[in-house]
Amino acid sequence: MTSPEKFTGWIGHDKESTKGNLKWEEFTPKTFADTDIDIKISHCGICGSDCHTLRSGWGPTHYPICVGHEIIGHVVRVGKSVTRFQVGERVGVGAQAGSCLRDDCEECSNGRENHCLKMVGTYNGKYADGSRSSGGYANYTRVPAHFAVKVPQAISSADAAPMMCGGITVYAPLKKNGAGPGKRIGIVGVGGLGHFGVLFAKALGCDKVVGISRSQSKEKDVLAMGADTYIATSEDKDWKKKHANSLDLIISTVSSPDMPLDGYLRLLRTNGQFIQVGAPEDKMPAIPAFALIAKGCKIGGSMIGAPHEIEEMLRFAAEKKVKPVIQQRRMEDANQAVVDMEAGKARYRYVLVNADHNDHARL
Repeated sequence: MTSPEKFTGWIGHDKESTKGNLKWEEFTPKTFADTDIDIKISHCGICGSDCHTLRSGWGPTHYPICVGHEIIGHVVRVGKSVTRFQVGERVGVGAQAGSCLRDDCEECSNGRENHCLKMVGTYNGKYADGSRSSGGYANYTRVPAHFAVKVPQAISSADAAPMMCGGITVYAPLKKNGAGPGKRIGIVGVGGLGHFGVLFAKALGCDKVVGISRSQSKEKDVLAMGADTYIATSEDKDWKKKHANSLDLIISTVSSPDMPLDGYLRLLRTNGQFIQVGAPEDKMPAIPAFALIAKGCKIGGSMIGAPHEIEEMLRFAAEKKVKPVIQQRRMEDANQAVVDMEAGKARYRYVLVNADHNDHARL
């Protein structure tokens, strides 16, 4: 089996696309290159980035657009130069589908392709040949093979899909900033990203994992995921004082001008770290200088992960049996799933499923 000349997917045409206005239409994928593979999509997670992009929240979107960058499927076409994958293999694609890959690029040559100045997003991006990138709310996708990853047999496709972006977005900063035995970790915002933060921090063997959210509505869920403590910032007036100087590392998956950054920094121990992964459509709050100075703490950021980091995360998830909390939705119901995602109904990640492209499909 091979791929069709044109692919079909859910296409957004304007800023109103998140309101149930996606259209199921044909589109032309990037020009096929010898370094590319085509993937028959079985599953695609719904990420907050999809919604930001569909409504031009992060800046002007290039419409028409097919979003989706938590893709799992099977290889159906392999370029002449590709040796790493074979037709029929199950693979995943995350939020990146290109970079310069030059030997003289400091980022690409050191395994930091996600920081390359010529990074191409899996959708809303532009390749060097002028082709536009398109995502996984579709029947097929085409990407450079370098940015596809192998999926361990022990992980189901439905569980692997949201790890392609949601999982790696929190796994990478946890690993890079020392999460493990002896460390106390806080996860701000326990949604699609944050619930992965709790799961991975626990699997990494951290001494203490704390879920931090505005209300108590998710407390039972978060404790069931393995968190040791839960902080509801809008319902406990003394949370800053009660939990002061208790955490080594905070991963923030939320972003808002009125987020209580000063309070979060009070939770850090001396030399603690606050890592932001949630990407805002508006401004972040001002940084309270004395909160940094008094404790010598650091504020940083992190963005997804390179392909080798995604594969490392998947192997770790398979070994530790990390299982995300997901709700599967039919690909044909993508419009309603996006509307529900915007309404905050996901518990904790929606995954679109192409029923006729499942794991047991004969290729």
